[in-house]
Amino acid sequence: MGRENFGSKLGAILAAAGSAVGLGNIWRFPIETGQNGGAAFIIIYVCCIIVFGLPIMTSEFLIGRYTHANTAGAFRIVSNGSIWKWVGRLGVFTGWFILCYYVVVGAWTLHYTYLSVTNAFNEVPAKQYENIFGDFVSNPWIPTLWLFLFIGVIHFVITRGVQSGIEKSAKLMMPTLFIITLFLAVCSISLPGASKGLEFLLKPDWSKVDSTTVLEAMGQAFYSLSLAMGCLCTYASYFDKKTPLAKSAVNVSMIDTLIAIMAGFIIFPSVFNIGMDPNDVGVGAGLTFVSLPNVFQQALGDGSILAVIFSTAFYFLLFVAALTSAISLHEVATAYVTEEFNMSRKKGATLVTSTILVLGTLCSLSFGPLSHATLFDRNIFEMFDDLSGRFLLPIGGMLISIFAGWVLDRKLYRDEISNGGDLKTPYFKMLIFSLRYITPIAIGLVFLDQMGAFNFLK
Repeated sequence: MGRENFGSKLGAILAAAGSAVGLGNIWRFPIETGQNGGAAFIIIYVCCIIVFGLPIMTSEFLIGRYTHANTAGAFRIVSNGSIWKWVGRLGVFTGWFILCYYVVVGAWTLHYTYLSVTNAFNEVPAKQYENIFGDFVSNPWIPTLWLFLFIGVIHFVITRGVQSGIEKSAKLMMPTLFIITLFLAVCSISLPGASKGLEFLLKPDWSKVDSTTVLEAMGQAFYSLSLAMGCLCTYASYFDKKTPLAKSAVNVSMIDTLIAIMAGFIIFPSVFNIGMDPNDVGVGAGLTFVSLPNVFQQALGDGSILAVIFSTAFYFLLFVAALTSAISLHEVATAYVTEEFNMSRKKGATLVTSTILVLGTLCSLSFGPLSHATLFDRNIFEMFDDLSGRFLLPIGGMLISIFAGWVLDRKLYRDEISNGGDLKTPYFKMLIFSLRYITPIAIGLVFLDQMGAFNFLK
């Protein structure tokens, strides 16, 4: 049986977009934007995507489609088995490693969807939301049950294959994600005081822009697009030869950015509606699972049917965003195992799922029974998060950029992005220039920032 491809260009774009659109779009981008000059941050962010996000994404697409192999196999082929083959293996390991803790947060979105639909936030005092979240994550059983369910859904999709599983799910989930996001945004901007929230998000405030703003925008652009995780390269290996790579990268980036901005339309009008300082809502899990349940209840009426619908839709949106990204991360490892060790998809997926169940459970329990297991004051979950975000991703991205710019055959690169000369590529020289000089420096700065080298600026 031959290797599967995506059945349509739309399916390919939606799958790749699903990989890029994740929790970071919803729980990090809006806060970064609001606190770093609003539209000024968005402008800088888009520039970062153009300057180094698109070149790396295009390169990953190119390598994947040219080889029609898993990420490790793809880099082995294009590097002729040289030491650069390890860049692909690093990508596979990074994607698998991230999934080990990402599934934990995915499980949290399922639990909060359940709490919302059962109206569990009705008449909860504002100070109790932090306790509700803390009691939940420290419980040894409930998060684990949701974790197993979340991983089970991923496993079901992956075992059904590329077209019947990944592509079909992307065609269902990505429109669903967009519709829910649009519905929530419209509802939120209809609230009293919404104009102040939109102004906070979209009004350019260049007085807040400094060197740290640029670093934040660079970091957000890099992590938001799922670069160096093996996802884009793996999914591109299922593209057909007529898929326009550069255009596909632009489309994915546009969808990713649009969802992120719309998430701000959901959050800030609600925050301003209740007179809350947006600088106090927190980030990450603190924003999503502590502040926002309280915000939605106060803004829409404690225990009201509108609050139930809005909150349920929001956490289901988070679940879908987490699921699309998790599926792509699982496929990175599954494609590697099945092709490199000549396994069936079912056996390869089961092996990957088993490792995720074990390590994901350890990460989940690190907030409860295993909270004492720490290294440098970081629990297991935090160690996985730190190692991937601070080291694996920026190092992998830098190596991909250097390889694509300096090592990969220039003729091969031009032939692939032009689809054998059928497409015009006036941007080719600028693309190579960015890969050689701009992108490695930009990612190097992101890496140093993650390591705290620029804390004195903050």
